[in-house]
Order: sequence, then C-alpha cells, then structure tokens
Amino acid sequence: MSNHDHHSAYLSRALAGLTPAGRARIDELLHELVASAGSHGEVVRFASARRAEVTRGETLGTELESTETLTSSELNELIGGFIRIRDQEHLDDVADWANAVIALLEDAPAAPR
Repeated sequence: MSNHDHHSAYLSRALAGLTPAGRARIDELLHELVASAGSHGEVVRFASARRAEVTRGETLGTELESTETLTSSELNELIGGFIRIRDQEHLDDVADWANAVIALLEDAPAAPR
C-alpha cells in the first residue's frame, strides 16, 4: 500500500468517526485557518477541500492533489496548525482527524516556486 493510499484510508476512517460536535468544531477551526491564511490562496484552497470532505463525511479523492501546489512554507504553516489542533483539541474525533491531515501533509512534496 502506498503512503497516499494509507493516508487516504486513515483520513476516510477519521472522517467516518466524526460526531456532529466534531464536525461543527472542525468547521470553526477551518474558518479560523482561512482567516489567518490571509493572502496564502493555496492554504485557503487546502482548507476548503478539507471542509468539503467534513461536510460530505468522506474524502473527495483529491487529498494528494490538494497538496500539490503548496510551497514548503505553506506546508509548514499547515502542519504546524494541524499539530496545534491535534495537541490542544479536547474532542478526540477532531484530534484524530487533525492527525490524519498531518500524516497527509508530512508526505506531501513542496511545490517549487
């Protein structure tokens, strides 16, 4: 199984395990991420893809594609943000989801710019 397949399966399990409270909390967190991203359009795009997955309750099949245009700076910003979510979130399902996103991001190659 490739890393992408492994991460997609992990993200799918995390999405399936979200409670209604977890979904609402993730929506808040992604809203905060978008607000703090400012002019980083690729970070906003990545957050929007994750929001759509949470809304649907399943991956969109574009997990890897949503990381392809992120620079190393943007990847680091996202990884740091999701690590903070994972480590500080009191809802276990949200922390598990954040950890699945971290795994996806940690294996993503940075886009050259």
